[in-house]
Amino acid sequence: MTPRRGSLEIAVEILKVALEGATKTQIMYGANLSYSSLRRYLELLEGIGLLENKGRVYRTTDKGLRFLEIVKGPKERSPQS
Repeated sequence: MTPRRGSLEIAVEILKVALEGATKTQIMYGANLSYSSLRRYLELLEGIGLLENKGRVYRTTDKGLRFLEIVKGPKERSPQS
């Protein structure tokens, strides 16, 4: 049995899926969420400015990109010169 994901992990997955723009369905499947969970997270991420809705397409904002950079683990960060 796999451990449950936390809210931070779910938010990161949504923002990654929406980097180039994605519909609700693409985000739902890409982040492996139920529709009701998806709606809650989209509302939250839009409310704090990490995600924007352009018609039917959701896109990660500049603030969302900075957030992703901050939460990257040491393994994901590029080596510093």
